[in-house]
Amino acid sequence: MLKGFRDFILRGNVIDLAIAVVIGIAFGAVVSAFATDFIGGLIGVIGGTPDFGTAGITANGSKIIIGSTINALIDFAIVAAVIYFVIVVPMNKFAERRKRGELPADAVPTSEELLSEIRDLLRAQATGAAPTISTGPPTPPPSA
Repeated sequence: MLKGFRDFILRGNVIDLAIAVVIGIAFGAVVSAFATDFIGGLIGVIGGTPDFGTAGITANGSKIIIGSTINALIDFAIVAAVIYFVIVVPMNKFAERRKRGELPADAVPTSEELLSEIRDLLRAQATGAAPTISTGPPTPPPSA
């Protein structure tokens, strides 16, 4: 049971996911500080209050605080914009180019090409010559 858990944890994609979470948390802290300090300051210059953390509405003697929600919405908008412009737009352009044929799809070699490469490598290994890999159609073996 513990061996299975250890294998699961040491799998590459679990470690990659853990790294992504840590980087995401750090990025979230940067975005939060940017939204609170810079964007909040700019909006504060226009609206009069630089700190939205305590902004709210008073109704029946109770204060409804909406400032933290405003900060969270600004954080969300910044993260969504970064993801859209840094990841989604380039991937869409890449997929569109690939669909139009500007970027070739990964070419899968045929069985004949693979066999000819193996033959050439074995021939070079047997003669001690440097191996050459052909990219064209298979060449017939030399007649003896």
